[in-house]
Amino acid sequence: MFSSVVRRLTTTPAAWSSAGKRSISVQSLLHGSPEAKKEGELEGAQHSKLVGRGKYVHGFETHRVKPDQLDEYKQAAQRFYTAIKDDPELQVKLTGSWETLVGEQDTFLHILEYENYAGYDKTTRMIQESKEYSEAYKAMLPFINTRTTQLNQEFAFFPTAPPHTEGGLFELRTYQLKPGTLLEWEATWRRGIEARRQFVAPVGAWFSQIGRLHQTHHLWQYPDLQTRKELRQKAWQLDGWAETVSKTSKLANTMDSFVLSPLDYSPLK
Repeated sequence: MFSSVVRRLTTTPAAWSSAGKRSISVQSLLHGSPEAKKEGELEGAQHSKLVGRGKYVHGFETHRVKPDQLDEYKQAAQRFYTAIKDDPELQVKLTGSWETLVGEQDTFLHILEYENYAGYDKTTRMIQESKEYSEAYKAMLPFINTRTTQLNQEFAFFPTAPPHTEGGLFELRTYQLKPGTLLEWEATWRRGIEARRQFVAPVGAWFSQIGRLHQTHHLWQYPDLQTRKELRQKAWQLDGWAETVSKTSKLANTMDSFVLSPLDYSPLK
């Protein structure tokens, strides 16, 4: 059917007065207009050069665990994730491992840092080919109901914090953006974060590239929920932050907040 449409468009004299018009119109049908194509290429370049840091890829591995087997899962997860992070040949870093306290219960998040996509390909291939690591990973599966993986890139203006032990809780905030609004969201949030830094700085900030698309994440650390409340109230008094929240909220379809507790072996805790 599609080929017949193209054939009619390219062979109907009344519709086309010259070969040049036919060429441009077919190109518009198949690939979009030259103007739209140029705009799309520019947007892609902006995403890679302006929004993303480009040095690392962060894998968000989310496991939803059977409620009556949390302890067994934690033991199996510690065995697997500590083993791969301690192997220098894998060239992968464990940013952190957390359990959800407020939000979707019985859910665990592991963030892994790879040397861009080539590093991700190499690391995953080595894990799959290793009997030891394959068995360690499979040991977690009986305790998991569902699992998802999303590959994210850091925002250029905020690299992920190095391992540290400060104690307290983490908050992961996830925004499902309206398609095509990432550049505007990033520019607005980048300006506003300078005001927020007066009280607390995010641990990390990412946007999705593979998996659930059009998502942004930022991770914060607080001593406790009461301190979180007080710091957020102070930030709201700043013009820069209030304006940022007002503008970015209009670019998102949904917003989620999860309170996380780091696991014992988490480099970030």
